[in-house]
Amino acid sequence: MTTPASARAAEILARPVHINGLTVPNRIAMAPMTRMFSPGGIPGEDVASYYSRRAAAGVGLIVTEGTYVGHESAGNSDRVPRFHGEEQLAGWGKVAEQVHAAGGTIVPQLWHIGMVREQGQAPYADAPAVGPSGLRIGADEPTGKAMTQLDLDDVIGAFAQAAAAAERIGFDGVELHGAHGYLLDQFLWAGTNRRGDSYGGDPVARTKFAAEIVAAVRETVSPEFPIIFRYSQWKQEAYQARLAETPEELEAILTPLASAGVDAFHASTRRYWLPEFDGSDLNLAGWTKKLTGRTTITVGSVGLDGDFIRGFMGEGSPVKGIDDLLDALEREEYDMVAVGRALLQDPQWAAKVLAGRFDELQPYDAAALKSLS
Repeated sequence: MTTPASARAAEILARPVHINGLTVPNRIAMAPMTRMFSPGGIPGEDVASYYSRRAAAGVGLIVTEGTYVGHESAGNSDRVPRFHGEEQLAGWGKVAEQVHAAGGTIVPQLWHIGMVREQGQAPYADAPAVGPSGLRIGADEPTGKAMTQLDLDDVIGAFAQAAAAAERIGFDGVELHGAHGYLLDQFLWAGTNRRGDSYGGDPVARTKFAAEIVAAVRETVSPEFPIIFRYSQWKQEAYQARLAETPEELEAILTPLASAGVDAFHASTRRYWLPEFDGSDLNLAGWTKKLTGRTTITVGSVGLDGDFIRGFMGEGSPVKGIDDLLDALEREEYDMVAVGRALLQDPQWAAKVLAGRFDELQPYDAAALKSLS
């Protein structure tokens, strides 16, 4: 039975939102989650079904799992999808087609893992691990290659080519993965960027590489084609790491990215309900919108009482109410909400929430990871 509270959820979440030239039918996005279900980097029919089921159940915007751009050092698995190559792009074209047929919109997340890679890993075993200074998170000595200008140009080109391919085969935009300690984030964070050239130093200089990628993508795609940039304070190997200690430092990082052509920011946190800076209740997404004025997506344990890192370690998470989320959306602190594990657990999550069927929501069970259906 629909109650006044559940009717409020439907009213707030069912509103369309515009990201540059794209109209997303509602405020619910599917967060990107690595699956490793694409042998040879080729997404198959099962991948298309996985995403189209969520779109058919009311998810307005699908952000795909991370997909490797066309640079040999971009990844470390032959089962993670790639966004380059004839067969790979043909598979992705079918994914986009089926999501559209189900009523959703979809963007690929374009990804380079940088120094997370180790020498000898697939899909290109001879490719070196590369990063701003050749440093893994937490290391004091290089274990990989510090990128030369040629390396930087090659990666910038790979992102631009992948974005152009996304538009060509029917996607609705792209998301650039600049979070969680991967390559773009390795440049943004002082802990892994020790460069002495124009790509290192203060926060603005550390943003230069990511901003050049955004600008190259913006130049390659149509003016109305959306560019989303995902970023985070925390890293996979350093949960307490921070790009910015103050709103002023955050503004210094985000402003060059917005100026280069970012249409929307996807602010990744482990728990969306936590304030980002002392003296304000705004979370990271709230501060991002306040500082840039861009469309902003919040994410982090939505609908679950526990962060996703613990979830992927096998811990379950009970269902958590979303009244605080709805309050923030109503105040226009941010514009959209990305949902991860809750949608992994239950493909019907969006349909249930939009219909006010909160009593049917399921607690997260790590066993769901065995099928990722």
